[in-house]
Amino acid sequence: MRAAVLHRPNPSSRTPLVLEDIPVPVPAPGQLLLRVEACGVCRTDLHITSGELPPLHEWITPGHQIVGRVEQAGPGADASLVGRRVGVSWMGGVDGTCLLCQKGHENLCDQPTFTGYSVTGGYAEYAVARADFCIPLPEDVDAASLAPLLCAGIIGFRSLRVAEVEPGDRVGLYGFGASAHLAIEVLKHWGCEVYVATRGESHRRFARELGAAWVGDALDRPPVPLDSAVTFAPSGDVVVSALGSLRKGGIVAINAIHLDRIPEFDYDKLLWGERQLRSVANMTRQDASDFVSLAHRIRIRPRTTVFPLTEVNRALDAVRNDAVDGAAVVVP
Repeated sequence: MRAAVLHRPNPSSRTPLVLEDIPVPVPAPGQLLLRVEACGVCRTDLHITSGELPPLHEWITPGHQIVGRVEQAGPGADASLVGRRVGVSWMGGVDGTCLLCQKGHENLCDQPTFTGYSVTGGYAEYAVARADFCIPLPEDVDAASLAPLLCAGIIGFRSLRVAEVEPGDRVGLYGFGASAHLAIEVLKHWGCEVYVATRGESHRRFARELGAAWVGDALDRPPVPLDSAVTFAPSGDVVVSALGSLRKGGIVAINAIHLDRIPEFDYDKLLWGERQLRSVANMTRQDASDFVSLAHRIRIRPRTTVFPLTEVNRALDAVRNDAVDGAAVVVP
């Protein structure tokens, strides 16, 4: 099969992935072999290909928003799934035995498996995944429209939960890329007022198109105090800006696997008053199931820009440079 392979993370390279012919993987016990229909591009892939997330293997195929068709079931996996469409997300597996798994916090597992990072991912014609971490997907939606739901959508949905958003709240979204443009659809469904602060006029225009009540630049302060906020940009300056926009008792959920730093700020003015900063780490299978079901019910359709597998590096570059509104998706 053809696959986009990362051999040496390089922060300065614009072509970190090399197309190679490698063997089609064989599903191990409990795994499924998937024929990849589409794979979304995530900013986490930039952290992997640049080495900001340290490499775990000599080589890896990134990609963790996989829409695929089950081709084969490994030993112990449900053979009736063959022919079905399923999705694979960033969380590729957990040990199920650690303290946090036992407490129902599998997203914080001590021995997790990450798709496209600790195990091979979906920038390829075929991929394998643990059957119990495959997400059933609808058949009546284009694969490229489903792919961004599987990380950008799910993690954005979890971020709203971590921020304890309630129907009718005033909610800030800081950054307006693949994840935020899906979160705003959930917020509108819940009757929330959405305030968007983001860099780039095209992203601000996109937020207005999708119904934001107010749109400003990345560090602008909304005109009203917010009940909660989610930051999507990997910038500590943005976190402090969001914190400064909260009412007392409000929550900022930081949706970033990598953050540059959080600058010093005035405790009395910004954090006091039982305001809270919370990090968002991964997602659970329940988050995935709940969000995919909701997205299908309210017909969330991401805005996508599709790239062939041969142009996977161009897709990464487009995400790096904020050159797409919505999500980038790679198709074999």
